[in-house]
Amino acid sequence: MNRSFWRAGHTPTLFSAFLYFDLSFMVWYLLGPLQVQIAKALELSTQQRGLMVATPILAGAILRLFMGMLADRIGAKRAGLLGQVIVICALLAAWKLGVHNLHEALLLGVFLGVAGASFAVALPLASRWYPPEHQGTAMGIAGAGNSGTVLAALFAPVLAIAFGWQNVFALATIPLVIVLAVYWKLAKDAPGDFKQKTWTDYAQVLANRDAWWFMFFYALTFGGFSGFASALPGYFHDQFAFEPKMAGWATAACVMAGSVMRPVGGVLADKIGGTKSLLAVYASVAVLIGLAGFNPGGAAVQLCLFIAAMLCLGAGNGAVFQLVPQRFRSEIGVMTGLIGMAGGVGGFALAASLASIKQATGDYATGLWLFACLAALGWVSLTTVKQRWRSSWTVAAARV
Repeated sequence: MNRSFWRAGHTPTLFSAFLYFDLSFMVWYLLGPLQVQIAKALELSTQQRGLMVATPILAGAILRLFMGMLADRIGAKRAGLLGQVIVICALLAAWKLGVHNLHEALLLGVFLGVAGASFAVALPLASRWYPPEHQGTAMGIAGAGNSGTVLAALFAPVLAIAFGWQNVFALATIPLVIVLAVYWKLAKDAPGDFKQKTWTDYAQVLANRDAWWFMFFYALTFGGFSGFASALPGYFHDQFAFEPKMAGWATAACVMAGSVMRPVGGVLADKIGGTKSLLAVYASVAVLIGLAGFNPGGAAVQLCLFIAAMLCLGAGNGAVFQLVPQRFRSEIGVMTGLIGMAGGVGGFALAASLASIKQATGDYATGLWLFACLAALGWVSLTTVKQRWRSSWTVAAARV
């Protein structure tokens, strides 16, 4: 990362976007590392447990469209402030009133989806400050806020053991309030006028086939990352009888790998091209997750396979958003919402289907193999469209 990058944009806003995204992802993912304790207390089945952890992902995916439109109308900074306040109030309500059954857990998950919708605010807030040649790096740094899932995986199960899982909701608001103050003080909307998005804008972009390709590719990379991040605590508990704390730590190692690789993936894509990066990602993930489905060598080998797969998925997230501004520079806000929604839908489908397949078959293997096949399909699809992209794109074509 050279000196020109830091001079190109607004570092305080980039830092604020990262913190906002980071802590939002922490609470968006909160039900994942707590799922074993919550499922035991509420007497949930494996399928119900999977639905509970997948609900915030789906809610966040849908709400990203609305948050993106809100950011256009009142400014990204104000939209981020409002979103943070809503999440803090929801967590305090869950702590004060309690969560007593599946329906209440799902309702909390819907409100936590507002935190997941931070994607549609934090990334455009940072992106609008930077020119095309630095988009991969800027979006990678801001997008590295998905490392917040590591914080939840590391500390939520431990705090639940010490204070009770419902009190974790109140404890989580402490760092959220601190970040809210930092964001309010440092974040700044980029100068210039940005066209407000309408439903017509979304419809027009969706008429472009490249938009659907990007949605599919991100549904695989981010959907894989978020889906596994939510499902792995339950997976390690079911497959290897890990206690909640150990399952959380194992998941944290996997999530950390993916989070660290997101900005690296953006930088790498800036250097060698986003399509080359993505092709390597999909091929690697197909092999790694396919092997994991055979459960070779016990817990240690499985953990290594998932860490490697999450490294690849994290790099893929950065690579996708290196490509998006090159193809849809003037529609970056609309595309961020659509692609973010697709990624969330992919994560919901993965987390929910893994749990359903486990309950139906007694094993996770079929679910893992299905995802491996989808990754292979991603490789085939990208191979098909890459030549057309390279010949038809006019912006930064050398880095496609």
